[in-house]
Amino acid sequence: MVVQSAPVRTISINTGYLRAKRALDITFTLLIAPFVILVGIVVTICIKMNSEGPIFFRQKRIGQNGVEFDMLKFRSMYVNSDQMAHREKILQYMNGQKLNEDSTGNLSYKNVQDPRITKVGRFIRKTSLDELPQFWNVLKGQMSLVGPRPPLPYEVELYTSHEWLRMVGKPGLTGTWQVYGRSRVTFQNMVEMDIEYLEHQSIWNDLKLIILTVPVMVFSRGGA
Repeated sequence: MVVQSAPVRTISINTGYLRAKRALDITFTLLIAPFVILVGIVVTICIKMNSEGPIFFRQKRIGQNGVEFDMLKFRSMYVNSDQMAHREKILQYMNGQKLNEDSTGNLSYKNVQDPRITKVGRFIRKTSLDELPQFWNVLKGQMSLVGPRPPLPYEVELYTSHEWLRMVGKPGLTGTWQVYGRSRVTFQNMVEMDIEYLEHQSIWNDLKLIILTVPVMVFSRGGA
């Protein structure tokens, strides 16, 4: 008897879409640069007044096709904070466990009340302002405006071949999960959202997700 295995799922990225996506990344980032710089100056002052330490936080992330890069953020934690607690939360999330008993369901998969986060850090995380320095990663070509969020190295070490599919595309500042899911969905739901996004390559969809990100930031949906 011959047992046929299920075909291996693959994703191919259209080169024309990639060129258009890169043009959108550069054009939009340059257009919004004055606003980003102005807000960045205010955030910088607030961070320096609130706690000692550097303005920026560099973190190793895994990008397209498993390539490692340094992702930038505004620092939202106290210096020399223990990272093991965050690693444990990530593992819980990947195993489908809730990180918070939230009655509304909006923050079920978000680690709230983290003592490592500063007062200013809580605000810039809630509004996603801590992510603004990643426009530099976009200009360098390490990230895109829209795409799956770049995972941590120890997270990727646990990926199955199916979960690796979300690494086919360039990681993004925003995306389907950030707009429609964020802290409300499980890890597996996030993976499926990312894979579906990569399978349906559309600049119009990218533009829609960029526009929908604005109210998510303004109203702090799913942020903590």
